[in-house]
Amino acid sequence: MTFNDLEIKSRDDLINAVHELGFVPYFRNSIEGFSIEEHIDPRFWFSAEEGAWEWKGSVIRDTGCAYGKFLERKAVYISPVLFPDFANYRRDGYDFDALYDDGLAKRSDKFLYELLSDNAPIISKQLKKLGDYRKGGNKGFDSAILRLQEQCYALISDFVYMKDRYGQTYGWGVAEYSTPEVFMGNTFSDSVYKHEPKQSYEIIFKHMRRILPEATDSEIRKILK
Repeated sequence: MTFNDLEIKSRDDLINAVHELGFVPYFRNSIEGFSIEEHIDPRFWFSAEEGAWEWKGSVIRDTGCAYGKFLERKAVYISPVLFPDFANYRRDGYDFDALYDDGLAKRSDKFLYELLSDNAPIISKQLKKLGDYRKGGNKGFDSAILRLQEQCYALISDFVYMKDRYGQTYGWGVAEYSTPEVFMGNTFSDSVYKHEPKQSYEIIFKHMRRILPEATDSEIRKILK
């Protein structure tokens, strides 16, 4: 299956896409045709019907995939089969402690990473409260959590809906954050550093080359950067 074949008309179609394509970005990006947005029936794209936004949490749960802002600061589903190599490439073979010890991570990122690691899974509101991210308190939550996702030390493990006093859900789903080690367990931990980072990159590049037959090598390298 390639992105040329993709049609999304149901939640099951999206689940199959995650399993078969491995990388499924949510929004349009620098590679034409490489997104849910460009392949979904309009009825299920931010319309009155339940659609792609409402499916996100159940797709994550049912596939066990990683979801987060991994490519061009935009949300992407990545299958549990491919995510360890993608994470190894993005981490450049470092666990977070080694990254920080080598001066390659900010102190603010270390603070948030340790807070998340100790409390995962945790919804964003609670994480911000624990870290005192508020006016007059700590700053930079959005920037730090984005960097942790881009480096694959954090991901979104679910979307949780708030409930009113009658038990009815309301509003948009609230992101629940975790670390890959907590969310995916030993399946991830035992395989993330299995290859050299360069080898992991080549595995991911070849996979992208297969699912995006019309994309150029430079376009693929750019989006993986």
